[in-house]
Amino acid sequence: MKKTLLAISTALGLAGAAHAEDTPNLLTILASGEPQTQLMSMVLSMQSMQQGAETRILLCGPAGDLALKDAPTSATAPQKPRGMSPQGLMQQIMANGATVEVCAIYLPNKGVGTDALLDGITAAAPPEMAALLLAPNTRIMSF
Repeated sequence: MKKTLLAISTALGLAGAAHAEDTPNLLTILASGEPQTQLMSMVLSMQSMQQGAETRILLCGPAGDLALKDAPTSATAPQKPRGMSPQGLMQQIMANGATVEVCAIYLPNKGVGTDALLDGITAAAPPEMAALLLAPNTRIMSF
């Protein structure tokens, strides 16, 4: 009986580990400063997350402004049809467990420090980001 329980537990543990490896990673790379493009990237990231993808968002160039506490109006203004803003939806995605980062060169070129970023957002580490880009279970969306 103990051997059977051990075999079942081991099988379930291995099945769980295999499932974790099969879970797709979604990396959304957003560089566009255009608010509709920003919002659509967030909509698709949220939908992918709701369908089981581990979600990570990398904000570069003008899109990095979404990460700012003092973000421009284009990042915070509500858009049709649901009255969501790119920054607002990004914050909802973060609240649901996604990781949001700015490109490593964003802050130095913006002339601000990490204290300018919303809580929970950090600068991406290039080696870690490169590993994610190369991982076989990563899907990449770029806007």
